[in-house]
Amino acid sequence: MPKLFIVSLGCPKNLTDAEVMAGELAASGWELTSEEEGADAALVNTCAFLGSAVEESEGEIRRLLALKARGRLKKVLVAGCLVEREKRKLLERFPGLDAAVGIHALADAAQALETGRSFMAPAGAPLGSPRLKARLTAQHSAYLKVADGCDNRCAYCLIPSIRGAFRSKPLEALAEEAARLADSGAKEISLIAQDTTSYGLDLYKQPRLEELLRELLKIKGVAWWRLMYVYPERLSPGLLKLMRGSARVCRYLDMPLQHVSDPVLKLMRRKSTESSIRAKLEELRRLMPDMAIRTNFITGFPGETDADFERLLGFVKEARFDNVGVFAYSREPGTPAASLPGQLPESVKKDRVEALVRAQSEVVDGLNAAMKGKTVEVLMDSPVFGRTYRDAPDIDGRLEVAAGRGPAPKAGDLVRVKITGATGYLRRGKLIIKK
Repeated sequence: MPKLFIVSLGCPKNLTDAEVMAGELAASGWELTSEEEGADAALVNTCAFLGSAVEESEGEIRRLLALKARGRLKKVLVAGCLVEREKRKLLERFPGLDAAVGIHALADAAQALETGRSFMAPAGAPLGSPRLKARLTAQHSAYLKVADGCDNRCAYCLIPSIRGAFRSKPLEALAEEAARLADSGAKEISLIAQDTTSYGLDLYKQPRLEELLRELLKIKGVAWWRLMYVYPERLSPGLLKLMRGSARVCRYLDMPLQHVSDPVLKLMRRKSTESSIRAKLEELRRLMPDMAIRTNFITGFPGETDADFERLLGFVKEARFDNVGVFAYSREPGTPAASLPGQLPESVKKDRVEALVRAQSEVVDGLNAAMKGKTVEVLMDSPVFGRTYRDAPDIDGRLEVAAGRGPAPKAGDLVRVKITGATGYLRRGKLIIKK
């Protein structure tokens, strides 16, 4: 069997697309390999959300084409958001590519690699669970994409133009897909979409994330259900009550806020205001004091004044988020923000990013100090490293576990660990051996 090596760049949502293509290719006779050495072909699933992501994608394409030129690969297939952003222009810029697959034509990946034909499809077709899917995550942790596309139209974002309008998978199809993930060994399943809290709005005329989660909780074997990419305005009382009442729903929310200053939020075309954000955080922590919150912020947005930034900096120090991603604004052609006045110098953006990172580092030091001596449940990702419910796979921190004299835990084990110390997002603990 010919061997295929897959590189998937960008977010978990992109990774689930790569899993669909991997399933199609495996069914067509390709052996999937995690080793680049000895592979006959490579698939690079690109990201194009930011200029830096485009540069990374193009660099990976060049690297794989160089391997092909030296005879170490026979074929290189490109897919993902950069394909959708540039269409066939990408093939013109990289003539060594054998074919390209758009994100709305994932099921054609095998045919593209075999025939050398490229496949594109328009956005807007109903979204369903994949016919075939090959897991590219660890066996014990999986992603369930509940919807794709976005209707929010934030001023800085290319996603609606790349992935199209918001489309949900039917609830029954998701329940079946999740059951298959559980049967394959997943103990942790993270629900993902561009806007997970809008799930069902297109199909059922109202958000139905609470109903979906209730259905998923009927599936046995999954210890942790995790919610990613939620919008604060759409966290309904019923959904929060369900989270509070179920030990299997992680008290964790990935809630990208992007900013807190009202003038900047308005320019960004975000629906939140500073008062609504603060009210939601207060509500979450009142209902669930042990709630872990991850967020993202963009600084250096056009028109962001010193006062706007100082407001954001103070908010980061005060809000005490568990995990924060900080991004310098990237001026992307085709977005409304690209033509806004008040574009800031890169040096200002860099300084502001560094200031936010320093502020969050101090917050994390305080959170770590409060955790020392506590006993927590840990899902092991390897015999040495694992995560608490407070850390999502791939993007948040991890915990180094010392097994002591007993046997080392295995990947996928849920164990009890006593926290002994921490440095930044790497925490350390000692395994508690059951007697």
